[in-house]
Amino acid sequence: MAETRDVAAMHALLQPFADQHMILPRSRDDLFQHLQEFVVAEYDGEIAGVASVHVYSSTLAEVRSLAVSPAHQGTGLGQLLVEACEKLAAELGVQRLFALTYVPGFFEKMGYGVVPKESLPHKIWTVCVHCAKFSHCDEVAVEKVLPRLSEGHAPIIETERP
Repeated sequence: MAETRDVAAMHALLQPFADQHMILPRSRDDLFQHLQEFVVAEYDGEIAGVASVHVYSSTLAEVRSLAVSPAHQGTGLGQLLVEACEKLAAELGVQRLFALTYVPGFFEKMGYGVVPKESLPHKIWTVCVHCAKFSHCDEVAVEKVLPRLSEGHAPIIETERP
């Protein structure tokens, strides 16, 4: 999981991808506000990759802000980050995870299938209106049904009844 001390490095890693319109830009304030959604990968004490999982409903979440530093691309780090997002989403009880991507093959190798963007709920597009490509989106939607975790979750707080 990401920590507050990671935000500057996360921002520095994400910004070049945002400048190339590969991901939506994230301000430092936005990273702090959504920090609990982020996972990071470190290599030799440096942030080498980042991803987040944003929950939309009890059944749907999105992998977003996935970025791996150019020096670490092709090493499997992106896959590890997506797997961490999948685990987090499954632990939260989410049934389906999707991504909007320019590299659908990466996700397809991990069991995602291409789906029509129109099949996704309208509320996911609230973030997209900030994208320079909103009116002519060329990203591909991919989706994966997550395996169900055990049904017997323990309550967060247990209290005795009188």
